[in-house]
Amino acid sequence: MNITFKDKKLMKTAGDLLHNQYLPQTVSHPGETLREKLEELKMGPKEFAVRTGKPEKTISEVLNGNSAITPDMAVQFENVLKIPARFWLQRQYHYDEALARHKQEQEIEQATAWAKAFPYAQMTQFGWVPPAKSVPEKVRALFDFFGIAVADAWEDFFLHAKLKTTFRISLTPTKTPHALSAWLRRGEIQAGQIQAPSFDEKKLKAALPRLKRLMAENPADFFQQAQVLCLQAGVKVVVTPNLPKAPISGAARWVHDNPLIQLSNRYQRHDSFWFSFFHELGHILLHGKKDVFLEDIEYSDKDKQKEQEADDFAVQWTLPVEQEAILREALPLSDSAIEQFARLWGTHPGILVGRLHYRGLVPHARLTRWIERMELSVD
Repeated sequence: MNITFKDKKLMKTAGDLLHNQYLPQTVSHPGETLREKLEELKMGPKEFAVRTGKPEKTISEVLNGNSAITPDMAVQFENVLKIPARFWLQRQYHYDEALARHKQEQEIEQATAWAKAFPYAQMTQFGWVPPAKSVPEKVRALFDFFGIAVADAWEDFFLHAKLKTTFRISLTPTKTPHALSAWLRRGEIQAGQIQAPSFDEKKLKAALPRLKRLMAENPADFFQQAQVLCLQAGVKVVVTPNLPKAPISGAARWVHDNPLIQLSNRYQRHDSFWFSFFHELGHILLHGKKDVFLEDIEYSDKDKQKEQEADDFAVQWTLPVEQEAILREALPLSDSAIEQFARLWGTHPGILVGRLHYRGLVPHARLTRWIERMELSVD
């Protein structure tokens, strides 16, 4: 039985893995070589079976390419044919690997529709995957990106949630599971590049007032400072740019032994960023390790109560309800009054105006005075 590869690039990859040795595009079963040698010696299969002490059926299966040469058989072949056992074992090894890579080639062909569902061009632009000239190249790159061998593995992980200890939710009900899964995977890769101490809940709680001061003072490096404060408590914080059709503002989950807060650059507004940031912190402090929380996305396991609890946590650390009530009573507010309230409560004026606009209490025009556009440093 011969195995012929359509994809020469796949064979080159196999050759590289075998220390750059040449692998032909067509690989034959070692039984063909055995048949040629027996013909050269004018020895029939039955005689060879007797000489090696193997059943004739076993030898026939090898000659017909239906059975593999085992180490035991290779040594017996060496005794009879005077060809080293390692020759037969290497031939069998190369054939078995070629058979496996041929199967992989078929898996790649079957995954073309799957690969086309990803926003590959944008992922390439972000540097997440390499440029690809063909769909099979995209499939291989996506397999590498997700760390999977077949497209079914992606479905088991992101749609069927079979690995519940790592990824509890299913993206099946979402409109764009492919783009969302790519965004989440990128965050996981970013988190893997960060070394962090063990999670310390007390340290994280102690950092909350300092994080609020960062929100109020808004230094140019506020995000880097927030990252450091969280990292000291064992929490990884990353920013991952949005992909088309994946309108997500943030996510919170545990990746291995550390919590991960993954934020996007969706809104690029001071007030939106900090609300999302404290919302995700709320999930980390209030909820379990096995939960995954995606903001702005509807999915089957979404816990409305836990989302409300995270919202309440974010409200408390950005603009508590009692302070919001005071603002409502003081409407309409002048710019100077907004500044005075912000100083009094140790927050940023944009947080106040943003909340009032969210409630429909101030027009959009007021936002331009206080709401700052943000250019987060994204990977």
